[in-house]
Amino acid sequence: MAMTSVKFKTVDEYFSTLPVDVKNTLEELSGTIKKAAPKAEEVISYNMPAYKFNGILVYFMAHKEHIGFYPGNKIVNEVFKDQLKMYKTSKGTIQFCYGKSIPISLVNKIVKYRVKENLEKTKEKGKK
Repeated sequence: MAMTSVKFKTVDEYFSTLPVDVKNTLEELSGTIKKAAPKAEEVISYNMPAYKFNGILVYFMAHKEHIGFYPGNKIVNEVFKDQLKMYKTSKGTIQFCYGKSIPISLVNKIVKYRVKENLEKTKEKGKK
């Protein structure tokens, strides 16, 4: 996907610019995130689709040859490192190649972990 100068206001607007097969894949990813974090709000942040619940949970974006899924450094480098060995990763990014299934179970675990992490951060802030 080419970078665009369009400033998206909604996730649906972002999806509307994508080829059908890419859109379908991102909708599947988005649906998985919604199921894992039903109270999360769908937003555009940094011109990318994201979900937020007591802070950003995850971002995702269509690229030319893959989908970028951005759950953060700790997830990629520490917590789910062993489960991510079959995916290309770097600095808080997981790449899902087009033409391969989204790892629904893994995405579900990552999002639930991020919900828990954000809730714990919120509790800690409340104690201060």
